[in-house]
Amino acid sequence: MGRVGKREFSVIVELDGDGYYLASVPELPGCHTQARSLDKLIKRVREAIELCLEVEEEGQPTTEFVGVQRITV
Repeated sequence: MGRVGKREFSVIVELDGDGYYLASVPELPGCHTQARSLDKLIKRVREAIELCLEVEEEGQPTTEFVGVQRITV
């Protein structure tokens, strides 16, 4: 990839009931991965982001991750 400059992405990390770490990137719809360890997850999410950026369409609306709110109901 011949991109000038680097982009920064927020990654949501969760732990499922089977012990897998799950990662999703809110700014890139469909950009998700999973792994058994956090080290492996970080490697995989970097790869997933790179792949998502390769297929990202020009002019596609982008969003900016703001944060997560916990709400009790």
